[in-house]
Amino acid sequence: MKKEDLYNDLKRQILTMELEPGSSLDETRLSEQYAISRTPLRDVFRRLAGEGYLEIINNRGAMVSSMNHKTLRNFFLTAPMLYAAIGRLAAENASSIQIDEMCQAQDKFRQAVTSLDTEGMVFWNDRYHNLMGQMADNPYLKPSYERLLIDHGRISQTFYRPRSDAMEHDLNEAVEHHDAMIKCIKSGNSEEMVELICEHWKLSKEHIEMYVRPDPLPLDMLSLETEKN
Repeated sequence: MKKEDLYNDLKRQILTMELEPGSSLDETRLSEQYAISRTPLRDVFRRLAGEGYLEIINNRGAMVSSMNHKTLRNFFLTAPMLYAAIGRLAAENASSIQIDEMCQAQDKFRQAVTSLDTEGMVFWNDRYHNLMGQMADNPYLKPSYERLLIDHGRISQTFYRPRSDAMEHDLNEAVEHHDAMIKCIKSGNSEEMVELICEHWKLSKEHIEMYVRPDPLPLDMLSLETEKN
């Protein structure tokens, strides 16, 4: 397997939580599984670590970036600000080639939503928003934004696994937001873009909170009363 294929596959597994936050990566197993030697494997690890997907710790090797309380707190603090800034710059700076790429990613995202393909939704939503970061073309914001997208993809699992008609409606609304953002970018309307980004964040935030703070399991009151007696 080529290094680029390994890079993309590990990235996909991290975004979809197939590789859980904080889990260790076994070099020997991965080297055998992907038929790749240790040197290029470590090159991929370093690349993923530089982008925020992995952490490389002395004497412990590579681990999937964790998602602890501090991580989640910082995510909720900074996400709206970063998304709004990136959206504004994207509307001001996007090239026609980048817009075409975003339209292609949006088509794939729409197909994934229609077929309720969770993995596809995570991947193509991440691709869509990554392209927005490329459009913004700001070296100061880009690293933080891309790190934000990693955790957004991971903690949006509830959003991409709808369990009710209301949740499916929200997914379709997210598709509509994406379409509207593309129109803003094409027209260079940065003010409307920021408004849309805020609406999109509000929609995502409600479902992210469901993942972080799920409803408690129902209590069997009858069983509790029986135990008391």
